[in-house]
Amino acid sequence: MSTVLITGANRGLGYEFVKQYSENGFEVLACCRNINNAKELKELAETSNKIEVYELDVGNVKAIKSLSQQLQNEKIDVLINNAGIYRSSTVGNINYDEWIESFKVNSIAPYQIVENFLNQIINSDLKKVVSITSKMGSIDDNTSGGSYIYRSSKTALNSMMRSLTHDLKNQGIATLTLHPGWVRTDMGGPGGWIDSFESVQGMIKQIDKLTLDNSGTYLDYAGKSINW
Repeated sequence: MSTVLITGANRGLGYEFVKQYSENGFEVLACCRNINNAKELKELAETSNKIEVYELDVGNVKAIKSLSQQLQNEKIDVLINNAGIYRSSTVGNINYDEWIESFKVNSIAPYQIVENFLNQIINSDLKKVVSITSKMGSIDDNTSGGSYIYRSSKTALNSMMRSLTHDLKNQGIATLTLHPGWVRTDMGGPGGWIDSFESVQGMIKQIDKLTLDNSGTYLDYAGKSINW
């Protein structure tokens, strides 16, 4: 039985990942910042013996280390760094504390999670590390400017994932950086082109195709390559 760990699992794409992976027969370790506020996730877990919910504030490295210790005997086949935040920013209107917070959550935390759960990944069968990024993190695709905080934090995430590709390959671990598309979620807003189901269904297909041979790619949910 394969196991997937998902951060930011209480809503949006994270919740949909939990739902679809559990329906696909995976054991799901669903992590969220505040279990008390995760009503829908807890209700979903009550309907399935494949879902375990854990509290995890990805911005707190002590919490990451503690959860890794708690789950030290697990084999994590697929680790999905999904948790992230969006802070608005324009020229002359940037909150620098929010910028630092965004790097902490969007860029640094995904690395800390991989680092602290590395043994569980190495001991698994599938050995896959996935980070949910955004096309807004692509320097090549930036034709409009703005969104300084979000763009730069996701660009940093992309760079971190690219380095992990090289550093983890000798341990048999494959990496994938995924753009979910413009999705109708709390973060994406009501104007998104696709819903969470379509986005996650597509991303799972790309994760299924991930091997050491195609490790290190930057794709959208439909499998289209994105320039860094």
